[in-house]
Amino acid sequence: MTLLVPPPHQHPTGPGTSRRGFLRLAGLGVGVGAAGVALAACGGGGSGSAPASGAASAAPGQYGTLALQLSWIKNIEFAGEYMADSKGYYKTAGFDSVDLVTGPVDSADALVLAKNVDVGLSAPDATARFITEQGAPLKIIGSTFQKNPFCILSMEQGTPIRTPQDLIGKRLGIQAGTNQQIFAGFLKANNIDPGQVQQVVVQYEPTPLTEKSVDGFMAYTTNEPFLIKADGFTPVTLPFADNGLPLTAETFTVLQETIENDRDKLKAFLTAEIKGWNDAVADPKASAELAVNTYGKDLGLDVAGQTEQMQAQNELVVSPDTQANGLFTLTPALQENIVNALGNIGITIAAADLFDLTLLDEIYASDPSLIKA
Repeated sequence: MTLLVPPPHQHPTGPGTSRRGFLRLAGLGVGVGAAGVALAACGGGGSGSAPASGAASAAPGQYGTLALQLSWIKNIEFAGEYMADSKGYYKTAGFDSVDLVTGPVDSADALVLAKNVDVGLSAPDATARFITEQGAPLKIIGSTFQKNPFCILSMEQGTPIRTPQDLIGKRLGIQAGTNQQIFAGFLKANNIDPGQVQQVVVQYEPTPLTEKSVDGFMAYTTNEPFLIKADGFTPVTLPFADNGLPLTAETFTVLQETIENDRDKLKAFLTAEIKGWNDAVADPKASAELAVNTYGKDLGLDVAGQTEQMQAQNELVVSPDTQANGLFTLTPALQENIVNALGNIGITIAAADLFDLTLLDEIYASDPSLIKA
């Protein structure tokens, strides 16, 4: 099995530090080569779908080209974008094209701030650091993942860690940098003294866990558990989002001036994204086939592995709140929970300074049929 192991992301200025240094699952049985190198964006697909809803009626090509900075290589993580592109949702929303700019990148927020891209897929902690430390005029206008994928991964064949209290006395592999800060916040949220656990710095693949040099390993619920399962181990996960640190992930970050000056353009983009992600969630296998055969065709991805990962990913994308209010929405209660979680990792910010969900509110008010249970 060939694994995708990107190098640690280091950003000397601090706010842009990416926590995407994690090993990311591209698919079981993959042969990748230089997968971390930027790949050419795939172009649009055919049209023929209904016009974009929730925004002013758009003429063909009215909004020109929009650049969306992806946070990783073109694997299943961006299934909704593949659906929106291949089914022509971007074109019927009024775009000549939406360029899916591949990652990994140190900071999508920095690229948005520099106006290199229009929208960046980021995370609340990264965007909040830019706002609080640099005064960056950024806002989050939606969140693909309603739960962050962070977890402590352990094994039935070793020392299973099922609850936060099970962490006490254990030897834990934590990646250096931002991951250490997030783990410190997880301990704080669960009233665990850092002195009650033993932390060792590890790299971005779970060998220390399978070799039993650590009891637990900081991981993504959608990735490393599948890797150790393929190696014959039974994974046990302790998700951060369900245990006191409810950060979200894959957030849409834009400039405040874009909200003010190009509001209809952003609404058209989000409408196409909603349609694409509704389709992706409904058909994991079709999503996997797009990732394997079209958008990530140079990565040697595996349909079965990508389908399994999409099914796990759906649990992060869909929640009771999104079933009631629509994909990407963040209720006021969840926004406050995120702000409190940010406080646990040392970032103080008000929800109003980080989020603007009014565009999604307008889209779903205009077309409630976009809300799929």
